[in-house]
Amino acid sequence: MSERVADTLQALRCELKGLFVERDEFVDGALAALLARQHVLLIGPPGSGKSTIVHALCERIPGSRYFHWLLTKFTTPEELFGPVSLRGLEQDLYCRVTDGKLPAAHIGFLDEIFKANSAILNALLSLINERVYHNGTTPMSVPLSTLFGASNLLPESRELDCLFDRFLFRYQVDYIEDSEGFRSMLEAPARSEAAALLDLADLEQAQKDAARVEVRADVIEWIGEIRSRVRAAGLEVSDRRFYSSLSGLRARAYLEGRVRVEASDLCTLEHMLWSVPEEQSVVEEIITAVVAPDLHAALQIAHQADDVHAKALQAWFNPDEEQAAMTEAKTKLVRLTQRFDSICGSESDTENSSRFRRLRTRLVQHLGEIETRCERMAEEGCGSVSEGEPGHAGTGSSSLV
Repeated sequence: MSERVADTLQALRCELKGLFVERDEFVDGALAALLARQHVLLIGPPGSGKSTIVHALCERIPGSRYFHWLLTKFTTPEELFGPVSLRGLEQDLYCRVTDGKLPAAHIGFLDEIFKANSAILNALLSLINERVYHNGTTPMSVPLSTLFGASNLLPESRELDCLFDRFLFRYQVDYIEDSEGFRSMLEAPARSEAAALLDLADLEQAQKDAARVEVRADVIEWIGEIRSRVRAAGLEVSDRRFYSSLSGLRARAYLEGRVRVEASDLCTLEHMLWSVPEEQSVVEEIITAVVAPDLHAALQIAHQADDVHAKALQAWFNPDEEQAAMTEAKTKLVRLTQRFDSICGSESDTENSSRFRRLRTRLVQHLGEIETRCERMAEEGCGSVSEGEPGHAGTGSSSLV
């Protein structure tokens, strides 16, 4: 592994994470996908920054060609693959001029990808899977490293299942949740110059180096255990997807500066093994239970906090019952946060620290919302909220930060 390329990768990684709020996992996934020459699907609402992040990444890879297109049900093959060559027709050849189109790109971004119609679907499948475009009678190799596909919704037609399956990495991208993060986004400069640049030649060398990262026997055992538990949970994941995931795991380990895959890299499978968004939390639970027991315990606490929060905020028609529910929820959330902190205090795996921070932020937000509701009820004269519950660590969410 070249130290210069590794340093550039880390600088690029940090720069993108600094530019985009609450997008750390996607930045890591996008870089891992590039290193593995795999494809990425982004599911999320309009305006959540999907194309902006990909464009910023491509700007930082000088020498690469980038193709971006918005698909509709009326998109024609000419728009993606180029116009028919008039000179070719003069010689009785039906081929396309692909310059500046997807077959000539190193990185592609297709927005609303599941609106691809049958006229372009077959050509798109061979292009992103085999890296071959059949231009007339001549199959041509394409330089595509990674295709990013974006959609507001998952495909509804079975005809598109084969296209959906071609995306190894799958991310749900939503609007910014944290209020401080949202403020940081508003205060950020409209445009910043790229400081970290990874030349295309360096990227290609990094791709070769990432493919040589070792996958030890214990990692294979862990993957086998994850597969067994995924199947027991009723999730359908193909053998091909598990095999393809090895390239993603190698790339993630390389991104972390390692020459072999470790247990912490397996958490990346959370973004590879789900078919519908509801399955992602199930996959995450399974993976952490196998390879990260502390993180798994933290996840369970976070899920308990979600349940407490949701129950407390249901519709209440009796003010006294609502007050009692808020008091109980507040006490439970404080205790859950204390349990969470006891786990975090013993956690030495810094690679999972961002996950712990996100989970803890979720707990603090739940508690803050309940405390705000309690304060409002007190101001409205619905009664006072007890401040002396057993195990109470403080009355404000600031005491938990």
